[in-house]
Amino acid sequence: MDAHHHFWQPARGDYGWMPADDDVLSRPYLPADLAPALEAAGVSRTVLVQAAPTTAETEYLLGLADATDHVAGVVGWIDFERPEEIETLRRLAAHPKFLGVRPMIQDIADDGWMLRPELDWAFRAICDLDLTFDALGYPRHIEYFSSLFERYPAMRVVLDHCLKPRIDDESPESFDEWARGIARIANGTGACCKLSGLVSEARPEWRREDIAYYSSHVLEVFGPERVMWGSDWPVCRLRCDYADWHRTALSLVSHLTEAERARVFSGSAREFYRLP
Repeated sequence: MDAHHHFWQPARGDYGWMPADDDVLSRPYLPADLAPALEAAGVSRTVLVQAAPTTAETEYLLGLADATDHVAGVVGWIDFERPEEIETLRRLAAHPKFLGVRPMIQDIADDGWMLRPELDWAFRAICDLDLTFDALGYPRHIEYFSSLFERYPAMRVVLDHCLKPRIDDESPESFDEWARGIARIANGTGACCKLSGLVSEARPEWRREDIAYYSSHVLEVFGPERVMWGSDWPVCRLRCDYADWHRTALSLVSHLTEAERARVFSGSAREFYRLP
């Protein structure tokens, strides 16, 4: 299972983060574009994740999911700053392929945004509706995420992309700070972690060894039962193709038992997202 990928259509006009002329990113990515890579890698099911801060994009993705057998579910978006959106969240939750939400916290200027009291309604609704929360951020958000997860212990939480450590500009200090923070979340909360996005944070001339330090730490502190692999396709194409990242990820977990590898590449995501 691929626990994290995207489809998008730039002509929709709601991908404000996307460069207008990027050779890799600034083009449509649809199910037919991903299908050959999934078949070659033997991946039969996927989780489709939002890439625009609009409910309209979530509706678009649910439409794609309805028409695409391999998409097991969709992680969407709602406006946490509008309490009336609780009705939208309830409506979305009724869709059989709607799994949860992901606010684009990495793009919000206030690093502690998620702790604002006026957002409490949204986190309580996520818990009450038994939805999931994908945590998208950077190492500077670790302290705030840790407090958030402790505040809402019933919320099912997964860290996207290992919270994007600075692999491209690594220093002993930056690694240690990230590693301590990740361990704090792993040991102090029930959060899971996606083994995804690491290749995009590495240098263009990345090597497996650059990523191995980070994946090893994540696997050690969370354990395979709380780690799930994701491609982050098509963003991963900034560094390599789907097959390259899939092979690299397989090598990063080669020291695990067969049962543990099965957790990383299927079981953890199925359990977390409650997929059949």
